[in-house]
Amino acid sequence: MNEAILDTERLTKSYGSHLAVDAVSMRVRRGEIYGFLGPNGAGKTTTLRMLVGLIRPSGGAATVLGQPPGAPEALRRMGVLIEGPGFYPYLSGRDNLRVLARYRGTDRAEVDRVLDRVRLGARGDDKFRSYSLGMKQRLGVAAALLGGPDLLILDEPTNGLDPAGMAEMRELITGLAADGHTVVLSSHLLAEVQEICDRVGVISGGRLLTEATVRELRGTASLFVRAEPLETAFPAVRRVAGDRSALLTATGIKVDAGVAMAPAVARAVIESGADLLELRTDEKSLEEVFFEMTETTT
Repeated sequence: MNEAILDTERLTKSYGSHLAVDAVSMRVRRGEIYGFLGPNGAGKTTTLRMLVGLIRPSGGAATVLGQPPGAPEALRRMGVLIEGPGFYPYLSGRDNLRVLARYRGTDRAEVDRVLDRVRLGARGDDKFRSYSLGMKQRLGVAAALLGGPDLLILDEPTNGLDPAGMAEMRELITGLAADGHTVVLSSHLLAEVQEICDRVGVISGGRLLTEATVRELRGTASLFVRAEPLETAFPAVRRVAGDRSALLTATGIKVDAGVAMAPAVARAVIESGADLLELRTDEKSLEEVFFEMTETTT
């Protein structure tokens, strides 16, 4: 899991005076789902286009599957969906994939396999123009899967999907990772990334702000206690949690401790004679962390 399948060192892209990607150094490990996270215009797609050899960097370096970006040896082992799928509208989904399969040197059985993998087998003979947005996105993923790639790069695969479509795409991506594919998932939908990614890189204004696991970014959960009377419950909570860990707020008591401390806190409140009205864990969402990080860079 620690083996790098994708590495960049101060990767940079400028268009005239505009610095679209500013010295990005990121590392994707084999077998993980890596979330490339940032708002629209942050530099995500430009970075991915450099990694697959569609545009040349202005500076820095990158290796993908041990090769420079765009090298034929690397491209044969990659599946890519960037900026939405592009297919012939008058062909069926199956025939569109057969066209692509010829270029990849794969057979018709491979086309049927990837259609089934994205749950489009029953609709494979329908014209592409009749597909819903979610079906079009899934066909794009099917195209990326042709040839059994080691690395999948998916740019905003849930863009424009309804909640059911997002759930289907989530299930598909986690299933692909379970089957041994490494997935780089670009998204501005933070809740989606939080659900499925092992690690994330946060990019804003072209700069990579951090790279960490989702758990590391969200930090340790705290406990929130609502009890009456507070003047009775608060000293009891401080005794079990420690003076520095318990903080009295306008709405209750915040305790900087994990879930394991919850039973002791509950017992302390009840034994003090106070009424325990609420006890829950408070944990920052990835969205909250992201806005805290990026508000100083925008």
